Amino acid sequence: MKQFSIPVKYRSPLISAIKSKRREADKMKKDFTPTSLDFGAFEIKLARHFGFCYGVENAIEIAFKTVEQYPDKNIFLLSEMIHNPFVNDDLIQRGVRFLMDTKGNTLIPFEKLTSDDVVIIPAFGTTIEIENRLKEIGIQIEKYNTTCPFVEKVWNRAEQIALKGYSIVVHGKPSHEETRATFSHSDVHAPTLVINDMDEAVQLGDFLLGKYSEDKFYETFKGRYSKGFDIGKDLQKFGVVNQTTMLASDTQAIADYLKGIMIKKYGLDPNNSESHFADTRDTLCYATNDNQTAVSNLLKYPAHFAIVIGGRKSSNSSHLVELCEEKLPTYFIQSEEDILSDSTMKCFNWRTHEEYFAVNYFPKQEKPIIAITSGASCPDAIVENVISKLVSYFPNSKPVDEIVKSWY
Repeated sequence: MKQFSIPVKYRSPLISAIKSKRREADKMKKDFTPTSLDFGAFEIKLARHFGFCYGVENAIEIAFKTVEQYPDKNIFLLSEMIHNPFVNDDLIQRGVRFLMDTKGNTLIPFEKLTSDDVVIIPAFGTTIEIENRLKEIGIQIEKYNTTCPFVEKVWNRAEQIALKGYSIVVHGKPSHEETRATFSHSDVHAPTLVINDMDEAVQLGDFLLGKYSEDKFYETFKGRYSKGFDIGKDLQKFGVVNQTTMLASDTQAIADYLKGIMIKKYGLDPNNSESHFADTRDTLCYATNDNQTAVSNLLKYPAHFAIVIGGRKSSNSSHLVELCEEKLPTYFIQSEEDILSDSTMKCFNWRTHEEYFAVNYFPKQEKPIIAITSGASCPDAIVENVISKLVSYFPNSKPVDEIVKSWY
């Protein structure tokens, strides 16, 4: 896989050594057992896969190279490049400004842009409407487009099945930048509908089976379907694609459920249902899948609690928290700065979007075991900083430098 040039400050000697050695021993990525780091006084179980993915490193490389290449130009980010506050703050400190917030609200009017300005498209991609607005101004978006290739893969797959007459159902968070972008790119080719979760998939299934009126459908999914969408004909055949940071297992469960509804509605052979339901299994992002599978395997091993590190707006990080919470007390933090002491940690509730303080989070066991992972937009350096902060609370533990040397 391509090696990207990203700022050294985001790298970690410890994590780089671990990832390098594990890649060397497991080139096909079939071993999802966690990495054990025994500090003597306590132990860390580190997920097999975590941190920056291909799309994030690609976006960071393009953004920072652009800043270096054009020191005298106005450089804008369409919105947050990735959902990590530290990376975004680094770019702001280098003079980059945001045109919109994560909800799509305007911060700087497009009318103030000129053809000499640089606008960086974030890793989530953007809508065709915004692309066209920037092109009309004369801005070259192709050169500074950091859209993740795996997001584009979803768009391409949606187009492919649309050409075969299928409509598109997008599994994603309706207000998320990536979902808005995917809806836009799909809507050009086929009638498109966004659903948020399995509960909404069940609701959709009920509408497909005629349990409720069509008017109720338009009310239930208001603002989430194509202009002129007709449930009577536009969902006679469709496929499911996803926002790449959703739980892959959830997307597959939703697709399987809706496929079952179509089999029931049209009396199809379960092994030959493509006349009404497209197979889109190949749109699931490899990094999202690997990170989530790694967490599922991490949870098979004993631990007293879990820490998930990531930006508070990070969808993929919140889903790792969701997985961990099924088995362990789990603390969602942004960096080592959230670990206030050996008894208090500032955490984020991904469901309510509120901060809270976890008190006495260290168990009374003689040797605590801590499960750790991080989101796809979290720098490895922050993971090492979190580990170092934990080490500082155990005077008799091995130093991080000693553990680093053991991996070389």
